[in-house]
Amino acid sequence: LLLQTWTDGINEAGKMALLAWEKETGIELVQINGQRHYGGPPPGWEGGPPPPGTEVYIARLPQDIYENTLIPLFQSVGTLYEFRLMMTFSGLNRGFAYARYASLQEAQRAIATFHRFPLRQGCAIVVCWSTQKHELVLSGLPASVRRQELEARLQMVTEGIRSVTLHASPCQRQAKLAVLKYRSHKAAALAKKALMEGNLRLGKEGMRVDWLDPQLKKKLQLCEEEPSSSWVQGGKSLAVPTPMAGPLSLQNVLECLNMVCWKHRLRTPLFITKCVQVNPNGWQKFWYQVVIPGYHVPISGFTWVSPDRQGQSKQEKAKVVAALHFLRVLGESL
Repeated sequence: LLLQTWTDGINEAGKMALLAWEKETGIELVQINGQRHYGGPPPGWEGGPPPPGTEVYIARLPQDIYENTLIPLFQSVGTLYEFRLMMTFSGLNRGFAYARYASLQEAQRAIATFHRFPLRQGCAIVVCWSTQKHELVLSGLPASVRRQELEARLQMVTEGIRSVTLHASPCQRQAKLAVLKYRSHKAAALAKKALMEGNLRLGKEGMRVDWLDPQLKKKLQLCEEEPSSSWVQGGKSLAVPTPMAGPLSLQNVLECLNMVCWKHRLRTPLFITKCVQVNPNGWQKFWYQVVIPGYHVPISGFTWVSPDRQGQSKQEKAKVVAALHFLRVLGESL
């Protein structure tokens, strides 16, 4: 309650002005995972989304300025399809935003009009083409990590992942790095934020996430990607489902785990999952434990599960991570 009172008191006049503007215009703003979002599509929009290359990046914004100032300003030069303002927990903006226009010409006009525009005295903003980066690099991964496990965990805590490639780290011995490709810049930016907040746990401290640097990308392209069709430990291969276009299903992972247990004369695994924490954005932290009668110790751990994913319950997602964890442990010990 004290924290809420403190955050509500920051830039109170600006927040009240924004609420009054929303009520007057009927514009709806939706905040998800640190981004406040307008449009995509806006009210009255007909047809599909604009072509690629129509988004501009806006930087050096005063942190106490909101959409009631920014949206009318950027609408004055063209039709806004979407506007995204990056937000802090306290309710201030993070100093940058993205505006997507209906056409390339309108985006060009926004850059020509508003680059170095004095939004306030002594405060000139930056407006340029959005780089539309889709790829992240996750470094400092443990050497034992396997692509199937990493991809499954990323599907649990991020949205829109297209592919995962795993490489030996060029900078760290006994470590790996992964290149993560997402369907859009927006999906990649949200994934970067989620990963920076520590929502991925792979049993090692020091993991870092950043945008994929073009020079590193070129260097990795010259190296061979690690094989990933199976998990191989000590010459033994454990059959694991190959990565699929959609999220790994609990049924597929359990079939694989049951097959491995049967092969090694272990009994059917038992799962225990319990939600132990819920954060303000709807993420849930689960404790899990897998017990296999005939195996000497149970395996337990924690995983964060993202909200609003269709097709699987949160408990099922936690069980997928638990099953993959046990598969990795079996692969290292059998």
